[in-house]
Amino acid sequence: MYPTLRFADPTWPETVTEELARFAAEVEDELVEAERVGRFPVEVYEEMGRRGWVGPFTPVSHGGLGGGIAEYCLIEEEVGRHGLVAPQVSAQGQRWLLDWGTDEQRDRYLDGMARGKIIFSESISEPGAGSSLRALRTTARRDGSDWLIHGEKTHVNLGHQSHVTLVYAAADEGMTAFLVDTSLPGVSSVQTEPIGLRLMPTADMTFDQVRVPADAVLGEVGRGMDTFFSTFNVSRLGNASELIGFGRRAMHLGVTYARDRHVGDSRVTDFQGIQWLVAESYERLYSASLARDHAANLADRGEEHAMETTMAKKLAIGAAEYAVNEVFSLVGGHGLYRDREYARLIQDTKVLRVAGGSLEVLRNYVARSVLRSERLGGLT
Repeated sequence: MYPTLRFADPTWPETVTEELARFAAEVEDELVEAERVGRFPVEVYEEMGRRGWVGPFTPVSHGGLGGGIAEYCLIEEEVGRHGLVAPQVSAQGQRWLLDWGTDEQRDRYLDGMARGKIIFSESISEPGAGSSLRALRTTARRDGSDWLIHGEKTHVNLGHQSHVTLVYAAADEGMTAFLVDTSLPGVSSVQTEPIGLRLMPTADMTFDQVRVPADAVLGEVGRGMDTFFSTFNVSRLGNASELIGFGRRAMHLGVTYARDRHVGDSRVTDFQGIQWLVAESYERLYSASLARDHAANLADRGEEHAMETTMAKKLAIGAAEYAVNEVFSLVGGHGLYRDREYARLIQDTKVLRVAGGSLEVLRNYVARSVLRSERLGGLT
């Protein structure tokens, strides 16, 4: 469901969606077991990297697909639709390196990340700080030509599995981002148990006076806010796309079941109330897709897109939550068992309601943007 995304190769979407669907069917049993126990399916992930799906906008010369934001959105949506392990965190890291990394940093990490060989994580949230970077307490202080990083991070997807993590820390010059190899002395992690997105386990991470060289800084010292928001304004489109994929999956499962389920002489889908529910679910997902497509096309053209990206994720949250909640009216008791996908879809959707910008944070941003504008965000 990507009605107005603009692809460099118009034939590519049909080809890759068919390939993703076939691959998901081949590894379905492995993914079901990994999701049940909360395990990162590294072999599946590496195969996705070999096929270019982990590095959608990273150049071919650095191991990626060489596409744009449109290709990124399509892959994330189809991954969500088929229950595959998402390349979202790595794609976010690759975006950081492409936008802010030095040639040496790109040469060291980018190819391996795009191919699924180097596992990346981002160490941002802390036990006492989530959406506000200014509240972060992890510190970075100079020690000769090196830096010493000290603090704790939480909600780190793939923190326990990652080879490199991007740490945001407060330096005297301001918030600064550091690429930290997780094998360094003083880095430790404990895997935690999220309710959803269990193919991408979370971790609590500790940085105990971790010494990193000056060339570990991503971007410029003191410009962590700039690096953060420039990348998140793109990566939220990945979140939005995955949410749309969840909603599409819920609709597909529900409608397929309800078409063949009889109540007396009627099928479930013969009832008007059910038909209205199907219409509402479809319309919300379609609207979210249009908003996502518009934001992605702006990003691909290099135009300002922060407002559009924020609205796209906000609409995708609403559309996905409606679809995965209301599908129970289509399937009834059939959906109440753990060996079916409905509970997982709810839990995965709840995680993405928060990750990458909670619904409340998104609302605040849209409101502030509208109130600051003399044209009310283009509405008048």
